[in-house]
Amino acid sequence: MHCQPSLKELVYNWLNNNQSCLLCDEPAQQPRPICSACESELPWLDECCQTCALPLPMRDLTCGQCSRRPPAFTRVEAPWHYGFPVDALITRFKHQRQWPLGRLLAQLLGCWLAHRFADGLPRPALLLPVPMARRRLRERGFNQAGMLAQWLAGQLGIACAADILQRPHDTLAQQGLTANARRGNLLRAFALSDSAAIHGLHVAIVDDVLTTGATAQALASLLRQAGAQRVDVYCLARTPKPGSA
Repeated sequence: MHCQPSLKELVYNWLNNNQSCLLCDEPAQQPRPICSACESELPWLDECCQTCALPLPMRDLTCGQCSRRPPAFTRVEAPWHYGFPVDALITRFKHQRQWPLGRLLAQLLGCWLAHRFADGLPRPALLLPVPMARRRLRERGFNQAGMLAQWLAGQLGIACAADILQRPHDTLAQQGLTANARRGNLLRAFALSDSAAIHGLHVAIVDDVLTTGATAQALASLLRQAGAQRVDVYCLARTPKPGSA
């Protein structure tokens, strides 16, 4: 059963320069359906860990956890911290099937990554969406990470391989679990397809939100064990450390 909606059927005229801002409903006056005022007010993540993008009080720092135990991934790229209105937009995209909001966020993430590539960030050879277990996919009807990865692939000209990362076992939903519970929940949760050919490649995992990094760490470890030369993580938003402002 193919639950992923066809991107061609998500009717939205992205070339209409007279479109309204999806946040305030005022004329966008730019190719993207967001006005410059709303775009500037998004919770941009300017000060964060150079490795995992954890929000920090200063630039160009590495958080204590990444310093003590460097993760299997090289770098997380996230344009926003998980705050209003990005958190509400992601929730409406994931749980209310408001795909134009997801498409807008993907386009903004693509612009962010294009600027980062121009500044010297290495471009990956493949985009790999975080997989969803079959039961969860049946319940939701689509994989939001898969949709984001396909949109990014078209915008950035990078191949998307949606079948390399697999989640053959149903596990508890990560949302609401503690960091230790998340790590335990993901033991042996993921696998690579039999046809995966990633040896020596630079790949990027695509997801919507990075919380504790447990999922990214599990997938990056699997990919590195299979011979991936570098693993990055691209996501829409990064949550702060629990208890932080």
